[in-house]
Order: sequence, then C-alpha cells, then structure tokens
Amino acid sequence: MESINLEDMKRFIGVPVKIMIQDQSGGDQAATVSKTIKKIQLCPDGTHIRFYFDEFYFLAVPLASNVCESEEQWSAVDGENGLTYILKKVQVF
Repeated sequence: MESINLEDMKRFIGVPVKIMIQDQSGGDQAATVSKTIKKIQLCPDGTHIRFYFDEFYFLAVPLASNVCESEEQWSAVDGENGLTYILKKVQVF
C-alpha cells in the first residue's frame, strides 16, 4: 500500500462512482451512495484530500491513509480511525 497522491486521483473527476465507508472493527457501515466527483483538492490545513460532489458537499479522507488501487477502484485505509474509504467507478452502458 502507498499514500494518497492527488494527481493520481484526478482520473475520478467527472466520473460516476459508488462510495463506501467501512468500519474495520466490523461495526456499523454507512450506506453505499452513488455520486459524481466534481473536483478533488487538499483541505486548507493539508491533512486530508477532499472529494467534492458539488460546491459545498465533500468527503474528506486523511492523507496519511494507506492506499490500494486499480483502474476501477480506489481504497484508503485510515488506521487511526479504523475506517476504509472505497471509491468504485460505475459502469455506464
């Protein structure tokens, strides 16, 4: 696994994705949501990467997370908070 690279993430801009957030301890899991990522940037203090869905709403993932990725899926494990963030490209036919 490697850390988050902002430039690598740009391939998800304008792409419909399914977003999943999983609790590593096996507890509650948020519902999977379908979104289109409008922009990606660092937060002002430089500790998180933000995935914007519009001009206001975003998902923030810690930059210190360990990343595992393929062309179709990206996941980041935040060991400090015990969460895994998963972005999976949606196949549009």
